[in-house]
Amino acid sequence: MDFTETDEHRDLRAAVGAVASRFGPTYYAGRAAAHEPCTELWAALGESGFIGVNVAEEHGGGGGGLVELAIVCEEIAARGTPLLLLLVSAAISAEVIGEFGSAAQRAQWLPGLADGTVKVVFAITEPDAGSNTHKISTTAVRDGDDWLIRGTKYYISGVDEAAALLVVARTGRDESGGPLMSLFVVPTDAPGMQAVPLPVDAMLPERQFTLHFDDVRVPATSLVGEEGQGFRQVFRGLNPERITGAALCVGIARHALDQAASYATTRTVWDTPIGAHQGVSHPLAKAKIETELAALMTRKAAWLHDRGLPAGEASNMAKYAAAEAAIAAVDAAIQSHGGNGLATEYGLVPYWGLARLLRIAPVNREMILNYVAQHSLGLPRSY
Repeated sequence: MDFTETDEHRDLRAAVGAVASRFGPTYYAGRAAAHEPCTELWAALGESGFIGVNVAEEHGGGGGGLVELAIVCEEIAARGTPLLLLLVSAAISAEVIGEFGSAAQRAQWLPGLADGTVKVVFAITEPDAGSNTHKISTTAVRDGDDWLIRGTKYYISGVDEAAALLVVARTGRDESGGPLMSLFVVPTDAPGMQAVPLPVDAMLPERQFTLHFDDVRVPATSLVGEEGQGFRQVFRGLNPERITGAALCVGIARHALDQAASYATTRTVWDTPIGAHQGVSHPLAKAKIETELAALMTRKAAWLHDRGLPAGEASNMAKYAAAEAAIAAVDAAIQSHGGNGLATEYGLVPYWGLARLLRIAPVNREMILNYVAQHSLGLPRSY
């Protein structure tokens, strides 16, 4: 195995880092505290071709894959400017529309997704379904040539920033009574859809929403791919979401450790830099090791996905490891700063909130442990 990064990937890291560094952690923390989108950063990344690095060249993208998009996610986070919507708009929506969308849908949505002028967010989560997609109750029924969508979605990110939603709805049942799911592209201004802000205490630029669909009418051309094939299509997008979520966590950990190492080197108590004390240095060293291990699994998962190989196990493991590494790194960084770890001046607290969120979303660590127990170890199903 060759672990040497290509010149192209090193150049991509440097270029993404240069754009993100123009904004930096102070910009991000201000937007996170105000719950305001990082619009300027998103636009700058889009203009440079990084938002759509995984979109096909024929639609204005970079023609790369999840390896390249993961690099983008990691590097912006490593510069203190993580963008949560890359996980849904670029990783899920662009991947799903690019793979399963009609020629008209690809022509309509992918150019904007590629240059960052359009965001399409993902609506799957429901209050009574949790992690069990089979329990989704939102339905789409035919009405002439149209579809009527009815139901509720919960904790949907970035609706206020998006032009459309990729909605997962139940469109029937199979012969055994199991649900058949389908995907629809629904404009965010569709009549009958109400978006209600869902306040959260975590400091995030991206806002969360509860969505109510009251017989929202969409044309037949809104159906993505084949009717009833939504499960297969959804899972084509969920691995990329987990991979890019892992990459974002790796970047958060790198940023926190860089901040902590700098502080522990320059902060002197009793004529000695505090980083010389093992009580400070060992937690940071441990977090560094865990971050590098998570980064390796993240790159493996992206590599497998881009080659069309089974990537579910690696994607779940990467997301688990990276979220744990990010939380540990931010916590160690805060602790190494002492009281200053909570000071606005040092700007560490917003990253703890995002890292803590990513331990839960897009799939919580308990469900990952269930997956590994059942699919990797062959243990009996526990739920």
